Amino acid sequence: MADRKPIESWLTDMDGVLIHEGVPIPGADAFITKLRDSGRPFLVLTNNSIYTPRDLHARLNRMGLQVPLENIWTSALATAQFLADQRPGGSAYVIGEAGLTTALHDIGYILTDHEPDYVVLGETRTYSFEAMTKAVRLINDGARFICTNPDETGPSAEGPLPATGAVAALITKATGKQPYFAGKPNPLMMRTGLNAIGAHSETSAMIGDRMDTDVLAGMEAGMQTFLVLTGLTRPEHVENFPYRPSQVVDSIADLVERI
Repeated sequence: MADRKPIESWLTDMDGVLIHEGVPIPGADAFITKLRDSGRPFLVLTNNSIYTPRDLHARLNRMGLQVPLENIWTSALATAQFLADQRPGGSAYVIGEAGLTTALHDIGYILTDHEPDYVVLGETRTYSFEAMTKAVRLINDGARFICTNPDETGPSAEGPLPATGAVAALITKATGKQPYFAGKPNPLMMRTGLNAIGAHSETSAMIGDRMDTDVLAGMEAGMQTFLVLTGLTRPEHVENFPYRPSQVVDSIADLVERI
C-alpha cells in the first residue's frame, strides 16, 4: 500500500473537538494558533446550520479561539453551494435560522412559499407544525426536498434535542419523499470545503469525534482521518464500525505537533 502524502491542510469538527458545552477543549487554542502561524489551509466545520460564519467567529473568539471567517464551513454553506451548482438563481421554502437563510440569500436564491424549486430544512429551535405542514404540501406539489444534515438529535444543557434528521423523518413519512442531505457524512461537504480553501483530499486530514459522520465523511472524501475521544465516541465504540480512522488520539492536543 502506497504511503500517504504529508498533510498540508486540516479540516476539524468544532463541537467535541475544539469546544465542549461552550468551553474550549485543552489544546484547541494551541492547535488553531499553530495552524494560523503555519499558513496552512484549514477549516473548522459544523453540521449545525443555525449560525452564520460571522456568528461562529464571534462565539469562538469569546472563548479565546481566533478562527477567521473564511476558515469556517457549515452545512448551510455546503447546502447553498450544492444548490448554486444544481439550479443557479433558484427559489426555496426554508425552515431554518439565519445561518441557512443568509447562505441562500448570498447565492442569489429567492426565499418563497410560492411554487419553490426546493424545500430546504435546516436546524432551528422553533420548529412549527404550520411550517412543517407547508413543507409537506410543497413537496407533494413537486418541490425537491433538501436537508442541511441528517443529525437526529442535537446537544443542549438539558439533554438531547430533536434535530434536522428527526424532523426530516416526519416530513418523509408524510410525503413518501426522501431528502438529499448536504452535510456530514456526505463527502460533498468535505469536497466543497476543500475547494473553498484550494486544498486537495490526498494531502488533507479530517479530525472529528464521531465515527458515523466525521470519520466516515473524511474517509469517503479520500482524506486521512483522526478520531479524538473528547466527544461522543469512546474507544470501545470504534470496533462497532466496519471502517476505522487513520488514527485514534485522546484529544486535539495530541495533534498540535503534527502541523
